[in-house]
Amino acid sequence: MALLAAAEPPAPPAPRRPFRRALTYLVAIGSVCAVATVGVVVGLNRLTGGGPVTERCTAELDGADWFLSPAQADNAALVAGTAVARGLPARATTIGLATALQESKLINIDHGDRDSVGLFQQRPSQGWGTVEQIMDPVYSTNAFYDMLVEVEGYEDMAVTDAAQTVQRSAFPDAYAQHEMRSRAWASALTGNSRGVLSCELAPVADGDQRAPDAARDVVAGRLGRDLGLAPATEATDPSRQDPASATVTVDATPLTPDDPGRGAWATGQWAVATAQATQAIEVQVADQVWLREKADWLPAETRLPPGEVAITVDAAE
Repeated sequence: MALLAAAEPPAPPAPRRPFRRALTYLVAIGSVCAVATVGVVVGLNRLTGGGPVTERCTAELDGADWFLSPAQADNAALVAGTAVARGLPARATTIGLATALQESKLINIDHGDRDSVGLFQQRPSQGWGTVEQIMDPVYSTNAFYDMLVEVEGYEDMAVTDAAQTVQRSAFPDAYAQHEMRSRAWASALTGNSRGVLSCELAPVADGDQRAPDAARDVVAGRLGRDLGLAPATEATDPSRQDPASATVTVDATPLTPDDPGRGAWATGQWAVATAQATQAIEVQVADQVWLREKADWLPAETRLPPGEVAITVDAAE
C-alpha cells in the first residue's frame, strides 16, 4: 500500500464553547454505548426460523465481549487493516480505534464541530486536507497514522495522551474511555487474538445477491483497499463450490512475513468484520471456519496452508 507523506502538525484548535462541546460529548458517549451494546434488529434468524436478528459484531478479550455495530466494525476493519499493512504495531491500532470512536463513533460522518469531518473529525482549516480528501476514510486513516508515527515514543504513551498529541482536542481525557473496547478489536484485527471476532448478521437477501464475478470483485476491492492484498488466482477446491456462492482465496503472508499465521488471522477476522458489506458467509483460516448462519468459529473439514485465507460470499445462481 502506498503511504502518504507525513503532514505538518496542525495548528492548535480555536477556543470552543465548553458547555455546547460538553453536551455534544455526553450525547456521543451515550450513542456509542447504545449502538455498541444493542446493535440493529433486522431480518429473520435462519436457526430459529423466524426470530429477529440483532445485527452486531463482537470482539472478545480476557473473557469480556466488546460490541460494535456492523457499520462500526467495517470501519474498524479499515483502521486496523491500514495499520497492519503499514507494518505498525497493534498499539497504533488501539490508538487509532480509540480516537475514531471518540471523534465520530467510528462512522464516516460529513459534519462535526466547526469544519471537522470524517472518521477522525479532521479539519480542513488546520491543514488535514480538503473536505473531499478527509471524507475518504482511506485518506483520513493514513493521515492520522502519518501524524501518529511522528510522535516520539507513542507506543509507550497512554492511549489518551498519544491520541491527544495528534488530535489536540479540547477534551484531552475523553479518549481513555474507549481503550478497552479498542484493545479488544485491535488484538483481533491484528491477528494477535485468534477466533475471537464474530458478527451476528441477517442472511443475505435474495435480491441483494451479486453475480459470482461481481461478488469476488467486491471482496478483491476491499482486500486491496484495506490490507493491500490481492486475491490468489485460483479458488480453493472448486469441486466443493456451492453454485450459489463464490470463493476468494488470499495469501496474507505479506502482511506479517515472520508470522504467516498472524497475518492470516488478521485477514480472516477482517473478513468477518466486513461481512455485511461483502456478503461473506464463510471465512476459513487454518482449521477454523466462521459461518455466518452460526455466528461463530467452528472446526473446518480441511486445513488451509499457513498464511492462506478463504472467503466465501453469497452469490446469485
